[in-house]
Amino acid sequence: MPNEPGLGGDPSVGDSQRAVFLSYASEDADAAQRICAALRAAGIEVWFDRSELRGGDAWDSAIRKQIRSCALFIPVISIHTRARVEGYFRLEWKLAVDRSYLIAPERAFLLPIVIDDTREGDALVPDKFREVQWTRLPGGESPPAFIARVSLLLSRHDRAPPHPNPTGTVPMTGALSEEVAPAPAAAHAAASSRLRLALLLTLTAGVIAVGYYAVDRFVLSGRSDSTRSAARSTSSAMSAPTAITESSIAVLPFLDMSEKHDQEYFSDGLAEELLDLLAKVPGLQVIARTSSFSFKGKSEDIPTIAKKLNVANILEGSVRKSGSHLRITTQLIRADTGVHIWSETYDRDQEDVFKIQEEIAGAVVDKLKLALLGSVPVSSARTSNAEVYNLFLQGRYFVAFDTADELLKSIDCYRRAIALDAGYAPAWAGLSYAIFRQAANGVVPVEAAFKEAMAAARKAAELDPTLADAYNMIGTIKMALDYDWSGAREAYDHALRLDPTNADVLFAAAHLTSSTGSIEETLSQSREALARDPLNLLYRRYMGRVLLFAGRYDEAEAMIRQVLDMNPSFPAAHYELGRIQLLRGQAAQAVAEFEAEQSTWRPFGLPLGYHAQGRTADATAALAAQVKQAAGSEFQLAETYAYFGDADKAFHWLDQSVRSHDPGIQWLRGNPFLKSLTADPRYAALLHRLKLPP
Repeated sequence: MPNEPGLGGDPSVGDSQRAVFLSYASEDADAAQRICAALRAAGIEVWFDRSELRGGDAWDSAIRKQIRSCALFIPVISIHTRARVEGYFRLEWKLAVDRSYLIAPERAFLLPIVIDDTREGDALVPDKFREVQWTRLPGGESPPAFIARVSLLLSRHDRAPPHPNPTGTVPMTGALSEEVAPAPAAAHAAASSRLRLALLLTLTAGVIAVGYYAVDRFVLSGRSDSTRSAARSTSSAMSAPTAITESSIAVLPFLDMSEKHDQEYFSDGLAEELLDLLAKVPGLQVIARTSSFSFKGKSEDIPTIAKKLNVANILEGSVRKSGSHLRITTQLIRADTGVHIWSETYDRDQEDVFKIQEEIAGAVVDKLKLALLGSVPVSSARTSNAEVYNLFLQGRYFVAFDTADELLKSIDCYRRAIALDAGYAPAWAGLSYAIFRQAANGVVPVEAAFKEAMAAARKAAELDPTLADAYNMIGTIKMALDYDWSGAREAYDHALRLDPTNADVLFAAAHLTSSTGSIEETLSQSREALARDPLNLLYRRYMGRVLLFAGRYDEAEAMIRQVLDMNPSFPAAHYELGRIQLLRGQAAQAVAEFEAEQSTWRPFGLPLGYHAQGRTADATAALAAQVKQAAGSEFQLAETYAYFGDADKAFHWLDQSVRSHDPGIQWLRGNPFLKSLTADPRYAALLHRLKLPP
């Protein structure tokens, strides 16, 4: 931490090769102070500060310099760091982890300290921390054995290690290993002269080394060994990454470094705007927002993130906003090595934010040595009013939560932005999307909301004919409101001509193809969308449904299992998995999945499962409950009655789906749950009514 009289350390003086950097959450300052005092009493230089976030122009660069040059990095882990998903200490941890990839495995660098009863499995820490031995110092009390160990590690920095350490872990004495050392190994080391006696006492207890332990985050569970093996094999085949393109990049959400931490909407929005701008650069493959932002608040290191996103480069940064003044720091990082290719700090007024975005994009293009046919595209989405831009970013921030209250906040922000600048097209497009989500979630009457959303989308396109998001909304509403499939296709095609890599448009176009085209074409388009947004769980869930419609049950299950591995409570994932099991004839497994579903999709699966098990009374009761909540789920009721063999009621609810503009009607063709209806003349008549091919 930066220098403070009586507490800090300055990397410009002293021996930085023997200095220790102490990183902690502000709530743990007292415990960190005790650790610091004990180390300093032994003559060890410690970089430490009583303020977790002091701020100031030189502060951030000083922190980075110290982490780059310290000999040991000590993160203090506790219940407080577990509770805080955001904090400056997390940036310190990330910088230290990134540096650790540049250090030889036999050289100790990371030395995690736990100051309470937080267990390793419960801690919210980078995976890299779990590869090394943890030390428990309750309350920060530091016994001589710990001091001796630190001194020993620092002394080893003064010379080449006598023996390789193949695990890359930090050796740990038995006296301090407490419940975190799985395997013993003998070792010997010389003590430093100033702590010789303490070290000799410590060494008599033996030295323990920790083996590397890795956990497969995507383990498939809950099935027989043969089914699990088959699904894992299919999952591996489907999720095997393609070759990483050198000109591929992910833009991570920028850290809010403002004093009150109340500018998250701005830091998120700046990163998203920058992502959108880079996506327009020919030859640059940019990962979409949903996947890049999925790492927000998580302690993943750069190589892990890059591997999951299948990219060669990462752009990250931070924003400090005070009034109208901005301080934006950015770093372009080579993912496989952790090397910083480029970094820059911008001190500007907020009115220059668009120019800053273009300068950053230009630097990225230059450093990645992309051969462009022209200059970096200039964003047309501009406003001269800083308050309008602030409101726009807030609107986009709130809409991402997709709850009734947050959607209202989002709409209010967009309307206020439009009131100040009626010519700002992105605000109109954002308003269209927020109103559409209200209708899709059943918060407001569907037809009226769709019409209002369409009017806003058309206004956005009129103001900025180059805005792909506007045409994406036009296509989506044409499909949902008017069943105008050809009009939707025209809008999507136009959006893709404007922005060929837009994952949202690619996925929407695939969704349209599922209604009007072939299964194979739908799968091809869905895979293209997933390549741009690999961690978008909604895309994966819908692709699982398409695979189900194609009769490719193993692949469908593998896709849904991937969703559940990443988020066990993702809405409708258990429901979709239950339907797969149902069509396999595995009624008991299907019911287990339907009962595991905790979202609003739960009632749709239970009647199907109970009926398959022959539990007539339960199935009838579950269906009656579903009918009572029919609004917005008319299509699911049609599927249920068709599965029960009641064609008349199935067609009744299909008709209600059309009349109420239930988006589920888009899954009419090729639906295995409606298979019993396809020979009925009413089915062909319905396809004709909707202008769908047979």
